[in-house]
Amino acid sequence: MNFERNIEKNEKILKDELSSDDVIFYSFSYHEKSCFAVYVDSMVDKQVLGDLVIRSILELEKDKTIDDIKTTLSNPECKTQEKIEDAVDDVLNGCAIICIDGEKKALSIDLKKFDSRAVSEPPTSAVLKGPREGFTESMKTNLSLIRRRVKSKDLKIEYLTCGKYSKTQIAIVYVDSICDLNIVKALKERINSLDIDGICDSSYISTQIVENKTSLFKQVGNTEKPDILMAKMLEGRIGILCDGSPIALTVPYLLIEDFQSSDDYFKSYYRANTERILRLISVIFAIYLPALFVSAQLFHLQIIPLNFLLTIVNSIKGIPLSPSFEMFFTLLIFEMLNEASIRMPKYVGMALSIVGALVVGDTAVRAGIVSTPTIMIMALSGICIYTVPELVDTVTFLRLIFLIVAGASGAYGILLLTCFIVIYLCATENFNVSILAPFAPLVKNDLKDTFYMTYVHRMDKRPLSLKPKNRTRRKLKNEEGK
Repeated sequence: MNFERNIEKNEKILKDELSSDDVIFYSFSYHEKSCFAVYVDSMVDKQVLGDLVIRSILELEKDKTIDDIKTTLSNPECKTQEKIEDAVDDVLNGCAIICIDGEKKALSIDLKKFDSRAVSEPPTSAVLKGPREGFTESMKTNLSLIRRRVKSKDLKIEYLTCGKYSKTQIAIVYVDSICDLNIVKALKERINSLDIDGICDSSYISTQIVENKTSLFKQVGNTEKPDILMAKMLEGRIGILCDGSPIALTVPYLLIEDFQSSDDYFKSYYRANTERILRLISVIFAIYLPALFVSAQLFHLQIIPLNFLLTIVNSIKGIPLSPSFEMFFTLLIFEMLNEASIRMPKYVGMALSIVGALVVGDTAVRAGIVSTPTIMIMALSGICIYTVPELVDTVTFLRLIFLIVAGASGAYGILLLTCFIVIYLCATENFNVSILAPFAPLVKNDLKDTFYMTYVHRMDKRPLSLKPKNRTRRKLKNEEGK
């Protein structure tokens, strides 16, 4: 529906469309012509609207058209709208709409002003060395953090809108001369095809743009730090920013990403490799340790060293539960404590930790409900999980599945389940990129930055698994001389 020259009709239509108490209609006169401004009270800078917009209009000469007023106002984000639907969308996005009697257009001025969180170090990505800035809930702030780091004309930002009611703004960010534009096209098609009421967080998008929506394993990367997003884009990935969310998404995603840390590249080569190997060992321990312990007790006592076997036998005297039920019960208690510690107010968290440690660690053993080795195994497994925070959900579920299989069929079941998971990962793709690359398929060049990281100055090629257009990241001296 287009605006009409009769301002009263326009005002009535807009009031019907924007029938909310926080939508303000302010009437004024411009050389005997009736005018009104409409805006959302909590989203517009009213001082700028009054001093720099309305006052400037009132000081203009008579018989100025809406286009003349637009060129006169010193606001770069000023445009005209001919359709009422577009004007309504602008008002809900934080713009002020000005209508003048006799004009079939309305003036739309971006005057957004609302409180936002200051840039700070994200709680989930703390580092010892390197940048400490983190994304906020403001889209403009997040884009400025990226622009400050990538000062190139090849940096492209494309806006999309998603959500029937929320109309959330989504930004796709990529380096045009590096990333595969076919992936960009496929990503935009998937986002545009979403039919959803609203987008509360970027996680809503991550679960909808993947090919296998029921997969246990992640298929979309995420980060809260602009320096990590910049590094991933320079490798050929595409960033997705969601207005109102401090978490940026990245595609294509490789499983090896979660074993890498941003400060690996800012510290000693030897220390970084040691930590990566420790992360790998920790994940293996977290998944397999409880299952192997139960399997050894039930089916393979001969593989346990004699001294340790005597310790186990002495500790399980009088325990009413079988090894598998004992481990499962301990796992259940640990998960309950973990969930309670997250939901509890922070002032009660320390008391909960003390009570939980006393009940599980001491009282349960003294009462003869669980054995000391079981507590130790489960505690070690729980600690190892959090060495790779991004995989906590996946590893926690895998630990439970392996524990059930170990109690039912022993080491044979563990081996079969491991083979099934490896085959499943090898076959899982998103945006035509295997999440298990560069191991399956094997890409020798990309092995320089996996569980073992070579010297940074030797990483002269971008990860070929991501199919970048420009594969050269750094020219070596002997190449420059040729």
